[in-house]
Amino acid sequence: MQSLACILAAAAALGGSARWLRIAQREHYITGSVTRFAIRWWISRPLNVVLLILLLGALAAGLSGLWEGAVAAAVIGLAGPVGLSYRGRSAKLAWTRRLRLVAAVTALVTVALTGAAAAGGVLPQVSAAVAALMPVLADAALAATAPVEKRLGGRFVRQATAKLRQVAPRVIAITGSYGKTSTKLYVGHLLREKYVTQTSPASFNNSAGLSRAINERLAPGTEVFVAEMGTYGRGEIRSMCAWIRPEISVITAIGPVHLERMRTLDNIALFKSEILDTAQVAVLNTDDPRLAAIGVAFRDGGGKLIQCSTSDPAADVYVAPDGASISVNGHALGGTKLLGAFPANLACAIGVAIALEIPETDIAERLATLPRPPHRQTIQKSETGLHVIDDTYNSNPQGCEGAISTLTSVGGAHRTVIVTPGMVELGSTQFAANEEFARQAAAAATDLLVVGRTNRRSLLRGASGGGAAVQVLAHREDAVSWIRANLQAGDAVLYENDLPDHYP
Repeated sequence: MQSLACILAAAAALGGSARWLRIAQREHYITGSVTRFAIRWWISRPLNVVLLILLLGALAAGLSGLWEGAVAAAVIGLAGPVGLSYRGRSAKLAWTRRLRLVAAVTALVTVALTGAAAAGGVLPQVSAAVAALMPVLADAALAATAPVEKRLGGRFVRQATAKLRQVAPRVIAITGSYGKTSTKLYVGHLLREKYVTQTSPASFNNSAGLSRAINERLAPGTEVFVAEMGTYGRGEIRSMCAWIRPEISVITAIGPVHLERMRTLDNIALFKSEILDTAQVAVLNTDDPRLAAIGVAFRDGGGKLIQCSTSDPAADVYVAPDGASISVNGHALGGTKLLGAFPANLACAIGVAIALEIPETDIAERLATLPRPPHRQTIQKSETGLHVIDDTYNSNPQGCEGAISTLTSVGGAHRTVIVTPGMVELGSTQFAANEEFARQAAAAATDLLVVGRTNRRSLLRGASGGGAAVQVLAHREDAVSWIRANLQAGDAVLYENDLPDHYP
């Protein structure tokens, strides 16, 4: 009976692993991500802290040989952490091939451990450990399957490499802590009048995504392919450039995004600069001193450098911070004032156009119809007359500051509201960055709606000295309901960033 209870406890823990597998999927199957998020959830609210203490007590009891400890650990593991959904509201579990493999390995490891424990007479101990440490087992499954995924991915990379050689487009690669997607959008717009241009879709910015984009979308006759590249660490961009081999490489900005993984801004700059490995032309936002130094080294090594700036009119491409003036090589570029464009990103895009010999008159003409990146400070007017600023795809201090300026530029609004869960993946700077953001928000808006628990403490601390009325809400849906109930025609709301619900 006791052995059966321990086996059922291990089985129950395995059944509860769906939540941890969902986190693995949302965090791009990075080993260690599940355990990191598990810790966040267990300490996210007082009730979960109590449950964590009980879970550790149950684990201790199980390790001492009590079968009741294994059962208790399974029950607590199924119930907690409170708030972490099995199905998900904004980020549902999708049973892809890769997730099925990770789930199968997790199950095999659990069954193997339980079987070995039964044979060795330590079933209560192992069952309790399995129940309490399921996130660790999920991370172990991610580590075990990583070589398999790398091998499977290599096949698609080889297909994409062959297709690139067959179609032979000129390749532009874009990276940066932020601004990659909007720069890619601007580049595509500026080039399409002269070149048949294909851009990588959405956020297909890793090796798997880019190989898929090339294999499925790169059509014969394509003259330019624009590839967005992201990275979580050393060597990732270098590996992509080894087979994509960009001719022109762009770095838009260096900032604290993914700082918790890459530790320092110097590391981020170093890892981003891998995009220059095969490039003949570097288009860099030299307002950042790190990128300015990287550019000098690139030029000294024989490459062509195009300096882009929002602060130095003498740069190769200059776009004023308000978009009121643009110059190329010191010559003013004709056209109207650009409202709503991201100046530094636009400067980099113009730099690419210059590198590909687009005439300045053609660039000026295309600027008149410059598109707006979706979910990045887009402004719409609702059916009720409410001004809605959607900046939900943003999570960096510079972008948040710009979004607040966009909100304050909406004239005549009686109430201005900011809805935000704050910024994430900023490492040791996250608390201070969110505190400063909330300070700016509380000074600029009449209302601040703090969503979720991830950054609640820092946001409330930053907003405490401001004039905004502060509301704390559990979910973004609650904020939307509040907006509908309290705002009227002419008011304005800024949705600043949005976190999927695998965040506390």
